[in-house]
Amino acid sequence: MPSAIDSSALLSRAAELIDLARKAGADQADAVVVRSRSRSVSVRLGKVENTEASESDDFSLRVFVGRRVASVSANPGFDLKQLAERAVAMAKVSPEDPYACLADEARLARSFPDLDLYDPTEVPTEALTEAALAAEQAALSVAGVTNSSGAGASAGSGGLVLVTSHGFSGSYIASRFGRSVSVIAGEGTKMERDYDYDSRLYVADLDPAELIGRRAGERTVRRVNPRQVDTGSNVTVVFDPRIARGFVGHIAGAINGASVARKTSFLRDRMGQQVLKAGLNITDDPLIVRGSSSRPFDGEGVTGERMVMIEDGVLKHWFLSTSTGRELGLETNGRGVRGGTSVSPASTNLALEPGEIAPEDLIRGIGNGFYVTELIGQGVNMITGEYSRGATGFWIENGELTFPVSEVTIASNLKDMFMRMTPANDIDRKYGVAAPTIAIEGMTLAGR
Repeated sequence: MPSAIDSSALLSRAAELIDLARKAGADQADAVVVRSRSRSVSVRLGKVENTEASESDDFSLRVFVGRRVASVSANPGFDLKQLAERAVAMAKVSPEDPYACLADEARLARSFPDLDLYDPTEVPTEALTEAALAAEQAALSVAGVTNSSGAGASAGSGGLVLVTSHGFSGSYIASRFGRSVSVIAGEGTKMERDYDYDSRLYVADLDPAELIGRRAGERTVRRVNPRQVDTGSNVTVVFDPRIARGFVGHIAGAINGASVARKTSFLRDRMGQQVLKAGLNITDDPLIVRGSSSRPFDGEGVTGERMVMIEDGVLKHWFLSTSTGRELGLETNGRGVRGGTSVSPASTNLALEPGEIAPEDLIRGIGNGFYVTELIGQGVNMITGEYSRGATGFWIENGELTFPVSEVTIASNLKDMFMRMTPANDIDRKYGVAAPTIAIEGMTLAGR
């Protein structure tokens, strides 16, 4: 990656596009450029399989004519005047949308905090290759590992340029570096696969490739010769932190204002009520320095603040963009995200705040139960909360992880799961969703 990324030319081009849209008849408009740069290397069994590089600046223009709105996208090199006229013409024949609008001018960010999101370090392709090979070799060196599914390393950046017709102009860029490896243990029909990875904004913060490889190998070998266990209706299930992050994502989906407006969330009528066990807190903070999902402003130019979305188990806020907020009779809380030509709300640096108990003590106190390391399938109904997914992991016996388990299904309802979960204290905040080990009581396990 270059040592610096200058967005001034893109800001000027976006501003010109806004002016042309206004001259073509738009009452309001915003122009966005989504920037992306990436390079990656993938290897398998000591040989490079693929090397990729990509670079793009994708423009989109959104125009408002009264309550009518239209959006168009284009790649660099397009004719500005033609694009603006096309967007306005589309808006004039579009149906009215009572909620679509720009963010309130009073809510626009006027200063941008330095969140330290960009690492200018240029990682040569040769160094990416070396890291991928080192991760794979470390995994293959673990006794019991029999094959490789491949390893990879990547470096890149992504960012946003935004200009609006009511005075906002800003940009930001964030770097991203990653390493991953997946290997196989066992033979024939008894093969098991697992993986490990790391992803950071700064390359120096990445776990060493050898450590990632060793963890992947050890995780894989532990899964060999799994068993089924008996069906049970009152089983305590423990989610490994890697799985717990996905579970917290279900909470985020249930309190997304867009889902509430569409009536596709089982928590849509629960504002101000107890939705998690007392004492539990869900936070969201877009302004964490070097945070994986930090940003100085959202996709509409609004600065978000740290929010306690669920406090002491009580639901306090939805994730809101401007249009979603208007539909619900509320104001945006700076969670708007550009997706193509649209804006929708989403979380930033989301966290289920940790408890006070160590994961080992949490497991020890369970006695017998099921520790989940992988989930299979998409059996989650966000309208009703019904939850049923295939799972693999380890049986907990007398407070200790014992033999590997596979070919079982865990089931419950998210409403009940939220009220029965206990978090440990081992949270890792390096990803956009952070969660500690979680124990959930009273689940159904379908086995043999």
